[in-house]
This record gives sequence, structure tokens and C-alpha cells, in this order.
Amino acid sequence: MTYIAKPRIHHPTLEKNNVGYTRRDYEGKISTLCAGCGHDSISAALVQAFWELDIQPHRVAKLSGIGCSSKTPDYFLGASHGFNTVHGRMPSVLTGANLANRELLYLGISGDGDSASIGLGQFAHAMRRGVRMAYIVENNGVYGLTKGQFSATADAGSKSKKGAINSDSPVDLAAMALQLGATYVGRGFSGNKAQLVPLIKGAISHGGAAFIDVISPCVAFNNHPGSTKSYDYIREHNEAVSRIDFISSREEITVDANPGEVVDVRQHDGSLLRLRSLHPDFVATDRYAAMAYMQEHQQRGEVLTGLLYVDPLATDLHTALNTTDKPLNMLGAPELCPGAATLEKLNAGLR
Repeated sequence: MTYIAKPRIHHPTLEKNNVGYTRRDYEGKISTLCAGCGHDSISAALVQAFWELDIQPHRVAKLSGIGCSSKTPDYFLGASHGFNTVHGRMPSVLTGANLANRELLYLGISGDGDSASIGLGQFAHAMRRGVRMAYIVENNGVYGLTKGQFSATADAGSKSKKGAINSDSPVDLAAMALQLGATYVGRGFSGNKAQLVPLIKGAISHGGAAFIDVISPCVAFNNHPGSTKSYDYIREHNEAVSRIDFISSREEITVDANPGEVVDVRQHDGSLLRLRSLHPDFVATDRYAAMAYMQEHQQRGEVLTGLLYVDPLATDLHTALNTTDKPLNMLGAPELCPGAATLEKLNAGLR
């Protein structure tokens, strides 16, 4: 029934947020994905996150590549800006858009095939340059559009629907993001909305490169016994390292806990990430400890979820380049072409 359009009229009793929008205002078209696809749960979490953050949809730019995951921006934030790039090239297009207009909030949606194979170099440079965005990979371990071949994130030893065993080592995008310099790294599970929504809210409000790897089972090709990306496997092997609360800067902030139990990380927009560690030896603000902790649990066959790392002092590409506060696409001819005297002065400074 995907050809049926959603009704434009909303029931008058629907709850509105502080900027006058209902949750329905953050939705998009009816999904064409398989019933039960984890990607639709991620779309629902994004709708909830943006609604709770009181973000006006027109302030958001969502970009994607190619794949089942990259179709999903059509299913949420229908009133926002959007651009569907070619396979694996979303990060570079987003980087250009971000440099041109820093006033928008950038959301990059990708998949394990899109980011961990053809787009791996694009992903790496966006992370190391600190492009301010929420980069979300909807990770199911297979190429769903081309009938279920293993993707680069498929675990060694996992079994395909047809019985083939994957012999290749997996690409761990969360570990790569940590190593490359991302300042906000998390991993979620599409079947755990309570954890995923605050993870997304924190990424949207973060002041640098934020990356979330979301395990999102493919019900058509990768949800069977032997798969390490199935619903049952993730539920049985999930190990949450933290519980995350996101606190809006408009709300009263209170703490009812003993010293050392709660870590508050203030975001650039004034909001707070409140971290409650479920493991006493896990420190989400230590990059190298987080990398070691992930490898330790990976060897046990456990899938760590939660906020793995956050840098409270994160900066972005605009800070590194010392760009003007005014968006570059709003600069006029006098500002972009200040004249021969200014050019001579710049050249003299380079001699």
C-alpha cells in the first residue's frame, strides 16, 4: 500500500513541541522497505529525536548515498532540505554544503555498503576533518538491494541466508571513527529506541563530527540463525556500556546521585549529555580506553552499545579553517573580491 499518500490533515489534539510542531510534522512519505526492517525503526527514532529537540524541519539538511539505508531520508523530515548523492559520496557532498552554509544542521544517512566499501575513504576524511554533522550508518551486514551478499561489516564466520560462511575480517566503523578523530562515537541497536533516541539527540547537538553505528537487522536477508546482525543475536549479545539522558538547556537541571556516578557533558548548544556508566571501569571521555574496551568485548563476541566516546571540547572544520561566522553562500561580491590591494597584501604575507 506504499502508493497511498499520508493524509495532510492532523488531528487537532496531537501534542505539539515548543516550536509548534507535532510528531507527524517530522515524518515523511510512507516507507517502501520490507515490513519489520530495522531501518524504519531508526527513522522513527530520528522523528522522535528532532521533535523532542524542538528543531524546525527547515533548519535540517539530510544527505545520503545509495542503498536501502539511503532511501530512508524520504521517510522522515519531509519538510527539510535533502540531497541523495551517488554511491559512497555523501560525506564529501555534505562537507561542501556545510562549508557553504554553517547555519543548517547536517544529518548524513548511510549504510554499511555505502560507507564501509566504496565510500570508506569519504567516511575517513569527513571524520578526521571534523565536519560538524550527525553521521548515522544503518548497519545490517548485507547488500539488501542486490539480494544479500556480505558487506564489509559482516563478521568473519557469520552465515548468509543461503548458507555461505564469511571468511573476511569485518570493518568496524565505530572503531575507525574513534581512531580517525571523531569527537562523538556511539553504537545503537534499531530495536532499542529508548537508547537510540538520546544517542541521536546528543549527536545532533554535538559541536563536531558525530558518528553512530546502528545495528539494523535485514529481515529479508540477514535475520536467520548464524547471522551476527540478526535481532536474536544482538539481543542475546548486546552489552550496554552506558545509559544516556539528554537534557534540554531550557529545562531545570537536577542531580540526584552520589558523586562519581554521573558525568555531565555540556554540548555546544547549551544542552547536557548525562552519562550513567553501567560499567565502573568504562570512561566515555577517554578515546584510547574506549578503543581498548571495544576490542576486549569484541573478542568475547559481545556487541557494545551506548555512547562509546565524547569529547567535551570538540571543534569542527570551520574552527580549523577560521571561516567567517557569516555563511559563505551569503557573502557578497565586495566580501568575496576585496580588490587588488587586499590580494597583494595576502601574497606579501606568504613570501
